[in-house]
Amino acid sequence: MEENVFFKSDSMEWVDLGGGVKRQIMGYDENVMLVKVSFEKDSIGAIHDHVHVQTSYVASGKFEINIDGRKRILSAGDGFFAPSGKTHGVVCLEAGTLIDVFHPMRKDFLKA
Repeated sequence: MEENVFFKSDSMEWVDLGGGVKRQIMGYDENVMLVKVSFEKDSIGAIHDHVHVQTSYVASGKFEINIDGRKRILSAGDGFFAPSGKTHGVVCLEAGTLIDVFHPMRKDFLKA
């Protein structure tokens, strides 16, 4: 079986999460998952937590990031790290995109 090792954004499905947020899974195996998340201005990535370790890169836009009650404004080129079990969320101040990496992969993001 041939592995999928290259991913073209224009051929990857977007999932509308509602509220001006959509997600595109770019690639994964059982250890890691790369996800692109697009936000419209004023959309919210609700405060949540999970067992996965997450690191995120701000590809475009401006976001207020909240990690465990600590807030920072981040713009294109910035990033953040959300440790396992720590609450985190975002408010999109200027339309943009986050690139999220999860370890292990997020099975809950896959279709049943």
